[in-house]
Amino acid sequence: MEKPNYSYINSLCGDDNSFKLKLLEIIKREFPQERDLYLKNISEKKIKEAAENVHKLKHKISIFGLEKSYEIANQFENNLKDNDSSLKFEFEEILKNITLFLNKL
Repeated sequence: MEKPNYSYINSLCGDDNSFKLKLLEIIKREFPQERDLYLKNISEKKIKEAAENVHKLKHKISIFGLEKSYEIANQFENNLKDNDSSLKFEFEEILKNITLFLNKL
């Protein structure tokens, strides 16, 4: 599985460490809330809402340079719109991977 990294964040922020820290602070605050809302919606079989949650989360996935994971999230979002949750396990593994990464910050 891909490992989250700072390559995109570094290219976005350049030498502005203050901006980088603010961006990471926002992500560290928002990601768990968005993840938990997704988990709630998927467990309650609110598929349309879960697809919207995946849409938001996939942008956070891309911020950490997870290109393959982003593609999985994108496909999962589209699948959910067709009431297909077959990529649920893979997507939730991505969420766990990012959660572990953020907990180390």
